[in-house]
Amino acid sequence: MYNETRIVITGIGLTAPNGNNLAEFRQNLLAGKSGIGKIETHYMGEVIAGLCDFDPLIYQRKKELRRGTRAGSIAIYCAHEAIADAKLDLASVDKSRIGIYLGITEHGNVETENEVYNIKQYDYNVDFWSHHHNPRTVANSPAGEVTLNMGITGPHYTLGAACAAGNIGLIQGLQMLLLDEIDLALAGGVSETPRTFGVFAAFKNEGALARHPDPQKASRPFDRDRTGIVVSEGGCICVLERLSAALERGAKIYGEIVGYSINSDAFDYILPNPERQVECINLALKKAGISASDIDIINTHATATLEGDKAECQAMREVFGNNSNSYINNTKSYIGHTMGAAGALELVGNLPSFEDRIVHQTINVDNLDPECALKNLVINQPKKVDKVDYILNNSFGMLGINSTLIVKRFEE
Repeated sequence: MYNETRIVITGIGLTAPNGNNLAEFRQNLLAGKSGIGKIETHYMGEVIAGLCDFDPLIYQRKKELRRGTRAGSIAIYCAHEAIADAKLDLASVDKSRIGIYLGITEHGNVETENEVYNIKQYDYNVDFWSHHHNPRTVANSPAGEVTLNMGITGPHYTLGAACAAGNIGLIQGLQMLLLDEIDLALAGGVSETPRTFGVFAAFKNEGALARHPDPQKASRPFDRDRTGIVVSEGGCICVLERLSAALERGAKIYGEIVGYSINSDAFDYILPNPERQVECINLALKKAGISASDIDIINTHATATLEGDKAECQAMREVFGNNSNSYINNTKSYIGHTMGAAGALELVGNLPSFEDRIVHQTINVDNLDPECALKNLVINQPKKVDKVDYILNNSFGMLGINSTLIVKRFEE
């Protein structure tokens, strides 16, 4: 009997502003290809954002698209792609033992704003308010839409965890497998945030919305001239299994989740607390039974806000110091901030490094901020390294929620 406490990733489905599967996503990360452009949104006019370009009709009927949500479509696409990538036949799996755990930053704002915008032309007559509004805006909607589409009867829910949600969706899936509540987890995160003007307006009034003549250069973590967040949509769902089940069916194993942590700053609505970030990272390392010097790749959360990037870099220096073999990168420089999907997308974009030993670069760093000058920060060119055994992913969110996830190169 294999150790049932070992949980592995055996399938990945994703859509991002610069790719609709892991191979395409990874290729564009190594090539330095951004997926950011400009869109028109209510009241704000033209804004810089990252949108996905997948075909929802691959897995949904037009009727489902009319009744459901964009976040639901993203989740359905990613769930199907993850199952296919894992080479699972859903017809032969007990669907009551599949759990769906999706992290979200917010949900329902898009639908509510659009309904208000729509009834404005009818002098705010609520007779024209959609009768689909309630199921579209309940918090379990994205995960629930997956169950309806795929006939999955096991537990489903979403986890509202701000920008830490993608990691936390994966952590929840892992925990449910360890508790033997399920046999298979579809876990990760989704976001439809660019479809709402309110998020853009709030970031703009906060002074944290990215600006740049070239939208592909707007997301620039660690750069001295960074101006803020590029709001993006995306999704990433992983198939998680117990190791014994994965080996029994001969599954491809992307990596083994060996460490994780979640904590709270209890400090501020928006501003981060590097001390609590340090505690979060150290707790994940402790659970993994390794030291900071064992980590080969660190994917940072950095969103290109002035204070956020500095705080995370301060925490990173305290934990990792001058480690010669810990290389640091960032994915938001390519795709912007995909909010609830960010943690999961940014983690899986690094998983191919276990095989090719290449650390993808952070792009758009033209003038490195001295306060963000971390040792082994990989900028503007990918880096070939001697080994990749451990990857650590940080995701931090508003109201001070922090998450860290550590994945190990699989060894039987």
